[in-house]
Amino acid sequence: MKPFTTTLLVAALTLSPATLLGEPTTAEAPSPKDATAEKKEEIKEEKKADVEIVVSCNDAMQFDKKEIEVPVGKVIKLTLKNVGKAPKIAMGHNLVILNKGADLQAWAMKAMPAKETDFIPADEESQKAILAYTKLLGPEEEDSITFTIKEAGDYEFLCSFPGHFALMKGKITAK
Repeated sequence: MKPFTTTLLVAALTLSPATLLGEPTTAEAPSPKDATAEKKEEIKEEKKADVEIVVSCNDAMQFDKKEIEVPVGKVIKLTLKNVGKAPKIAMGHNLVILNKGADLQAWAMKAMPAKETDFIPADEESQKAILAYTKLLGPEEEDSITFTIKEAGDYEFLCSFPGHFALMKGKITAK
């Protein structure tokens, strides 16, 4: 056989039937890790919220809602939308809901130097004080969190970006 014909024959024999039929190859097929992540995402989407709340924030360091009322024991989906234009490094926003009785001022002071964790303190006491929180958002970004409040009462929320909590805070009342 001529060298070109031999190369062509070897190439044809090494192609798998799946490749010839357009089915995914090993490189295109999802890995078990990806499949698990997809399954978790499907499960997450199946859990429907009983109450959906949208809170907007802006470059003036303001939440559009300062007081929110929710029912006890219901699944709450809260979406934070940063409608501002300033870059995340200068005007990032998040929404952190603290457990009932947590000291907002003390927690916010611990958050200020926690840049490497997007201003969410990593110490055990601070972590225990958190009910739920969104990721730190840049301009025109949004994030949703899902949570359930199991006990009636007031739960404070804030933006933990340094200096923002003085203006960016509010209260969720669970009844």
